[in-house]
Amino acid sequence: MSADQMLAFETDCHIFQGCGFPAPGLHSFVFEPLFTVGGFEFNKPMLLAILGSLVVVGFFWAAFGRAKVVPGKLQMIGEAGYDFVRRGLVYDALGKKEGEKYVPLMVSLFFFVWMMNLWSIIPVASFPVTSIIAYPAGLALMVYILWVGLTFKKHGFVGAWKNITGYDKTLGWILPLIVVLEFFSNLIIRPFTHAVRLFANMFAGHMLIVMFTIASWYLLNGIGIAYASASFVMTIVMTAFELFIQAVQAYVFVLLACNYVQGALAEHH
Repeated sequence: MSADQMLAFETDCHIFQGCGFPAPGLHSFVFEPLFTVGGFEFNKPMLLAILGSLVVVGFFWAAFGRAKVVPGKLQMIGEAGYDFVRRGLVYDALGKKEGEKYVPLMVSLFFFVWMMNLWSIIPVASFPVTSIIAYPAGLALMVYILWVGLTFKKHGFVGAWKNITGYDKTLGWILPLIVVLEFFSNLIIRPFTHAVRLFANMFAGHMLIVMFTIASWYLLNGIGIAYASASFVMTIVMTAFELFIQAVQAYVFVLLACNYVQGALAEHH
């Protein structure tokens, strides 16, 4: 059942009317194409991703397009956000001198991920783009390529493999085990967990909000109204909590990206 069909069913279904609870599931993450061009299907999450990019670019363009010595309100907000990522994430992980060149990338990543998460609680949109694994996986892949590229550029071919595998001849007989574990941890598990951490949190958060929202409507009948009220309160609580989680997940995603870059640039001993 598609998301549109499920929505139509949910609006007609209440408790005590002989219909079961229309529980949310994977169908809540499936969208009918908005249009199709040459076999390419363009859907709602794609539209939100593009709009999110435009929102982020538009905000910083408006904030800094005509920057002033005495900033206005919008410029102050933009500077606060930029400085938060620069000092609180990049400088802490990489240092001021080494990290400055990576500030634009990390600021862009932070606000893009945050905006993709925020769509979840914005009316009409009501969907976090990062709850579809392809989006966080694409961002994690970009960070992964940067990390691998910097590692080989900084240390050379042999030094890079030593850095990636944690090679240290002083480890003695345990060295082969460490090399194998570090190899799989860094080259396979690291990008996987980087993507899944963001995806899983946004997926679970959206599922909870949808569940309590549907339950509020489903219970809105007869004596179920009291339970519907409790479910509605939980919807508000979960939405507020999700606002916090959305910012935290953007922070964690960029923090890990900074740590990976720092690991690529660190001297191998």
